[in-house]
Amino acid sequence: MPIWRLSIIGILLIAVAGGGYYLYSNFLHAELVTTSIARLAPVSEAVFGTGTVEPERWAKVVPLQRRRLVELCSCEGQAVKTGQVLGRQDDAEERSELNELEINNGQLQRDLDRAEKDRDKGAAAQAEYEQRWTQFQQSKSRIAAQKVRIDGLVLRAPLDGMVLRRDGEVGEIVGPTDVLFWVGPPAPMQVVAEVNEEEINRIAIGQKAFLRSDAFPGQALRASVSQITPKGDPTRKTFRIYLLLPNDTPLKIGMSVEVNIIFREKPAAIVVPVEAVTSDRVQVVDNGRVERVPVSIGIQGSRNVEIIGGVTRGQAVLSPARTDLADGTRVRIDNSLAKPAAEPAVPEATPDQDTTAAPSAYVATDPDSAVISAAISAHIDSVVNDARRNVAKYSANR
Repeated sequence: MPIWRLSIIGILLIAVAGGGYYLYSNFLHAELVTTSIARLAPVSEAVFGTGTVEPERWAKVVPLQRRRLVELCSCEGQAVKTGQVLGRQDDAEERSELNELEINNGQLQRDLDRAEKDRDKGAAAQAEYEQRWTQFQQSKSRIAAQKVRIDGLVLRAPLDGMVLRRDGEVGEIVGPTDVLFWVGPPAPMQVVAEVNEEEINRIAIGQKAFLRSDAFPGQALRASVSQITPKGDPTRKTFRIYLLLPNDTPLKIGMSVEVNIIFREKPAAIVVPVEAVTSDRVQVVDNGRVERVPVSIGIQGSRNVEIIGGVTRGQAVLSPARTDLADGTRVRIDNSLAKPAAEPAVPEATPDQDTTAAPSAYVATDPDSAVISAAISAHIDSVVNDARRNVAKYSANR
């Protein structure tokens, strides 16, 4: 066979092979990706903290001295008035001493009376009278001080309110470190919470907050920021904040809660999962091919981010983003791993909302539930940040 024919056949084979490879790589072999649908949903940013439910006004009752309890009221849950006796400590020793002081005081009184009758008989009599008077006054002072000591062994209500809790039993020896009663009005109540110092500048008086308690799973418990402690704790790197609870809250005094303080939110925004955004870009799927689109980032929630421009409702975006795929790469969507938007759907459609987007895993029935479902996992970011700080501190110390 002539050489020129062999050359032609070789060229044809190369062309066929190249065409086959092009066909395989661009049409038959497409990258398998997972996507999420850009949709209209609530989005919010929250500051996470942990706290305890307390009355707005309350006080602890502790003994001033270490003594044995001889009396305790059975008054948990009962109303009390300021100064009402709640318990007593053993005061037998103090009363015995008081008795001796009073007997001595009686003798001093009689000596003073005799000296007073003779005070006009001369300078010596006047001097004796003054001495007796001084001794008598000192005795009266010692008696008054002893009565104060005895009264200090009586446990009294520090304010009007309710006995919220009682600890201890008659016969136990207790001292200044033992809290025997918690007394205060049961309402209004508040949550005293701690938040990380790097997030305190996001918190302001009046911001609404949502609480979670294991005792009330699934409920969006509300509160509002009422006070921020000016000085933080440099050891724990936290600030204390106070959140006022509504009167109809189901929370009980002493419960621990997770706190999510909302500082930015939108009831309806175009959102995509956080992992779909890299370097202010998302990868959309258009006619089976990937296209990288620049976007502006709005509110950044813990799971979803708001997209402003570049992406429309109902558009499929790669989630997670695939930085290894160039623009124009043909892809096919793995429907078995399709990811619904992490935020719940908007509870009630309004004229400018899209109700035809793909369904999410959860549809809110309470408008605030949509917000709390997005905010509630913000504590994960806080935990991660704490861990990173500790690792960095440990590395620096080494």
